[in-house]
Amino acid sequence: MTEERVSGWNLDHTYTQLPKMFFDLQQPVPVNAPEIVVLNDRLAASLGLDAEALKEDVKVFAGNEVPDGTFPLAQAYAGHQFGNFTMLGDGRAVLIGEHLTPKGELVDIQLKGAGRTKYSRGGDGRAALGPMLREYIMSEAMHGLGIPTTRSLTVTSTGDAIIREKKLQGAILTRVAASHIRVGTFQYAAQWGELEDLRQLADYAINRHYPAIKQDENPYHSLLKEVIKRQTALITKWQLVGFIHGVMNTDNMTISGETIDYGPCAFMDTYHPETVFSSIDHQGRYAYMNQPYICGWNLARFAEALIPLLHMDEKKAIQIAQDEISHFSTLYQQQWYEGMRAKLGLFQEEEEDKTLIDHLLGLMQKHAADYTNTFRALTHDKIKEEMWFQLDEFQQWYKRWQDRLERQGQSKEAVYELMKKSNPAVIPRNHRVEEALDAAVDNGDYHVMERLLAVLQNPFAHNQEQEEYYLPPSPTAEPYQTYCGT
Repeated sequence: MTEERVSGWNLDHTYTQLPKMFFDLQQPVPVNAPEIVVLNDRLAASLGLDAEALKEDVKVFAGNEVPDGTFPLAQAYAGHQFGNFTMLGDGRAVLIGEHLTPKGELVDIQLKGAGRTKYSRGGDGRAALGPMLREYIMSEAMHGLGIPTTRSLTVTSTGDAIIREKKLQGAILTRVAASHIRVGTFQYAAQWGELEDLRQLADYAINRHYPAIKQDENPYHSLLKEVIKRQTALITKWQLVGFIHGVMNTDNMTISGETIDYGPCAFMDTYHPETVFSSIDHQGRYAYMNQPYICGWNLARFAEALIPLLHMDEKKAIQIAQDEISHFSTLYQQQWYEGMRAKLGLFQEEEEDKTLIDHLLGLMQKHAADYTNTFRALTHDKIKEEMWFQLDEFQQWYKRWQDRLERQGQSKEAVYELMKKSNPAVIPRNHRVEEALDAAVDNGDYHVMERLLAVLQNPFAHNQEQEEYYLPPSPTAEPYQTYCGT
């Protein structure tokens, strides 16, 4: 461990214990005029860091200097990007080290936008202020929703312009993650490493994320099971709140089960299973309805990478991998309907619940209902709030739902509390996010963003302060699009 700094850093560098093929030692590239524009006080406190002292660490957050005794590095990995396998790596990110929190947890501290690395592939290694602020907002919103996610400690403007289609303000995001080990990291090891390299990576992942399985008869088989469990739980949570990641490549799926890489992501307003926000996803590969399927596909790629470790007999190893992956769909369906029952205040399972849930979603799609506001209105029993609630077909569904609630025997108060904690009143509406980004990037006004973040801290509060954030955007001729951050 390095000596603890005044601000509270307690940094280690365990990733450097892996074979050299997994990383390249890389100093961040200095910038001209760094300034911290956003600092996450709450996250800092949870990490055991002094937020006031951190303000003096601007050179660290800019990459102009690194804490003594640390070994910054860029990680190597591969990935299937829109189904095409390729060699990748941290082309604009540098891992400063792993910070030990007061709870004894080790978390990565990474600078995103810190300049060119060995893996930049012609890029400049930099990032723009808008996309970095967007990741800050979205990751904090996900945290508020109780969804596992990487988080953002700071956004630091660099004082340097970056060139894309036009000149943009440069920025660096300080990202905090359980780790940055990806499915693509294992694919990289399986494709270009030796068996011992793959084994060391798997052992490292187990030690870091799943230490309870170290003594299992076959810890690598257990690792596969645990990653499937965590990713299934994650994707279910995404679906239940209408979150669309937008770029579910295998290099964007972590072994820890955290949401990572907020590029062309957004939350669905109008419910439609085919919703796509990414400007480059022309075929809808990563549409809302496809996210569970892609999760299963990515997990299958993880299982393939592990085959040499699962059993000495390749046929038996393949069978183990196939058996575990075959459970994904059933596991997801169970968790999805369990979550949907909670959104409707249902405590126990009945045979007709699936039909009840599917019928409601069908009506929502047919009438272009707002996903979040539909469940918020049902939570508060405000059936006069939406025009389509007055239609006979909804009224028939509503009666079936009320009959179902009465059969289970729980009090109205208990039903309300279950629905309230299962249905967020607010999400980071796309037009609200854009409003905050425009104010910050164009005018240097961060008050709009601060207000939005304050509302998103507790999306299940259902209080008066959140009311102005309920409204969906005004209808437009053009669908909302997001872009891979630059």
